[in-house]
Amino acid sequence: MRIVIADDSALLREGLRLVLTDAGHEVVASAATGTELVPRALEHRPDLVIADIRMPPSHSDEGLRAAQQIRETWPKAPIVLLSQYVVISYAAELIESGEQSTGYLLKDRVFDIRSFLDSIERVAGGGVAIDPDVVAQVLVSRRRGPLDELTEREREVLELMGEGLTNSAISRRLFISEGGVEKHTQRVFAKLGLSADASTHRRVSAVLTLLQQG
Repeated sequence: MRIVIADDSALLREGLRLVLTDAGHEVVASAATGTELVPRALEHRPDLVIADIRMPPSHSDEGLRAAQQIRETWPKAPIVLLSQYVVISYAAELIESGEQSTGYLLKDRVFDIRSFLDSIERVAGGGVAIDPDVVAQVLVSRRRGPLDELTEREREVLELMGEGLTNSAISRRLFISEGGVEKHTQRVFAKLGLSADASTHRRVSAVLTLLQQG
């Protein structure tokens, strides 16, 4: 994959570059601010953009705002945001800014190299990958809503969908058949009011519902 990375820490940028190149990917550009990231991402149109959320000048949400600017011009831009802390609204805003290809990971996840690489490859492939800690916090703190209609197994399936797992991977994780996963998935969609509309990616919509309920 061709990747653009953005972080105000030169040390982290170099660390990410080493992890990615060791895995056979190419870092085609890097940036230290959100302002630098936008033109570089749009110039290179990489297979993936990885950006820290907090960058200069205010160190608040510059990475998220840069991602949203990129998607105003390039709606299908595959973007993974890295965050030091769980802020559920950031993940929801990023998903809402594009069609799919969205990741929101805690920075600690980078140190679990295999998990990190799996997550970014899912996003580059058009999927969604939300950090398991983010999903867990949503499930603990959520307001009453459609999610409360889900059974325990259906919530487990939705949680793993949020992490970006395919039905096959969910099947292996939960030790149930792929047919069983598909049945649970369809029930999740039905209970969340997600119709089989060809213009809507229901897995992404289900994850967005999960985040918005947090």
